[in-house]
Amino acid sequence: MKDQLIRYARAGYAGLFLCTPEEARAEAIVKAAAEELDRPLHAWSLTEGFVDTASSSVRTCPDPIAALEQIDNLEGDVVVLLRDFGIHFEENDPVLVRKLRDTLRGARSGGKLLVFLGVWKSLPSELEREITRIDLDLPHTETLGTVLDGILTSAELSDLPPEIREAVLNAAGGLTTLEAENAFALSVIETGTIQPNVVAREKAHALKKSGLLEVIDTTESLESIGGLDALKDWLTHRCEAFTQRAREYGLPVPKGMLVLGVPGTGKSLTAKATASVFGVPLLKLDAGRLFGSLVGQSEANLRSAISTAEAIAPCVLWIDELEKAFAGSGSSGSSDGGTSARVFGSLLNWLQEKTCPVFVVATANDINKLPPELLRKGRWDECWFVDLPDVKERASIWDIVIEKFGREKTAYDSVLLARASELHTGAEIEAAFVEALHRAFTEDREPTELDLGEVLSASVPLATSMSESIERLRHWSQGRARHATHADKPANGKRKLDLS
Repeated sequence: MKDQLIRYARAGYAGLFLCTPEEARAEAIVKAAAEELDRPLHAWSLTEGFVDTASSSVRTCPDPIAALEQIDNLEGDVVVLLRDFGIHFEENDPVLVRKLRDTLRGARSGGKLLVFLGVWKSLPSELEREITRIDLDLPHTETLGTVLDGILTSAELSDLPPEIREAVLNAAGGLTTLEAENAFALSVIETGTIQPNVVAREKAHALKKSGLLEVIDTTESLESIGGLDALKDWLTHRCEAFTQRAREYGLPVPKGMLVLGVPGTGKSLTAKATASVFGVPLLKLDAGRLFGSLVGQSEANLRSAISTAEAIAPCVLWIDELEKAFAGSGSSGSSDGGTSARVFGSLLNWLQEKTCPVFVVATANDINKLPPELLRKGRWDECWFVDLPDVKERASIWDIVIEKFGREKTAYDSVLLARASELHTGAEIEAAFVEALHRAFTEDREPTELDLGEVLSASVPLATSMSESIERLRHWSQGRARHATHADKPANGKRKLDLS
């Protein structure tokens, strides 16, 4: 970032907006850039006024227009840091806009660089081409390592073992320097040292504040999924895809997969298990919360979510029910001014061009609501279709569900239950077992196969009430998506190929 600022300054740029909530870190970068450029650094804020950092002289100047006049009076090549100046853009003051344009014109001819610092605010249309936005990425491992060393020194602790240090820094990925410092210090207070689990817990709390990303703590694995053997084989073959050995071998970084299918058939469970396969954190993106009421807020939310995911990488990013968030992206924009289309376009571009090890798992139930460009090859490593479970898969699901609730699977005939639960999804099978547990609990006994049969007989599966929609989804998947269950799988476990 420092080198980028230096290049802009030497190229004659007059206005830069350094977008970040990390004020202290950003100021240190601007100061380092000014020193390398051998230019005096001045700073302004509403509370401190105008400060010459070299002489520490302060001039009271609470008015932004007066601050711009002070800049006009500066001589020579200088760098001026303006804190929270973007707040004043919301006032739509035409005098301020005009004065800033005049100041920028003078800065270009006089060799001055104005760096606006703060969280991004929409610029008036007159200034959009005058000021260049730069996003300060979240700190990388090296920066977080410096923060960690500072906490260890101040707490008079010895260096962490290499494996613990790596785990701590991985847990801190996605935090700002201040958040990481707080997490490290809290771990010292709670445990006497710095523990990865404490840092990971605090990161989860920090991500929840924005409401966009959530760290999902999951214990699900491929063994938690009944059936879907083709999908599970595909994931197993990629279990080391994020390792350095894979890079050295020449394998590209995996992009992700789109999982389409009938509701309740294990798509969300697959997303959770994928993180376990790769051995990386699982982040869940609430796509509905990307959209804000202010102009530019939705796009900024997406950039923030992507930046956080890339800082935590390698990780799995789970986007659930994708069609609900971007169903209107192909419209004319009359309902939301084109916001959905712009956010969707930004997401597509990132999916296509990303190089960071962020494996995206997107799930969807209704293919008709998804724009066709989302399904194009190159954005996903694979597009999967998950159908209703067959009798063998249902038997496997019954075994998993029975053990999940603390019962011995040998106490039940899973083959008989599989036949009785025809057209039921995995979620409906679990719901049936829970209902049977409630019935048995009131009578202080264990649920029986008779209980399960009665529950199944009384329920109407989704495949019956939505048969037309499911049939359309099946028809669409032919030739467009790979089926998550092998069509032909003989006893030896290998798929039979038709070479005729």
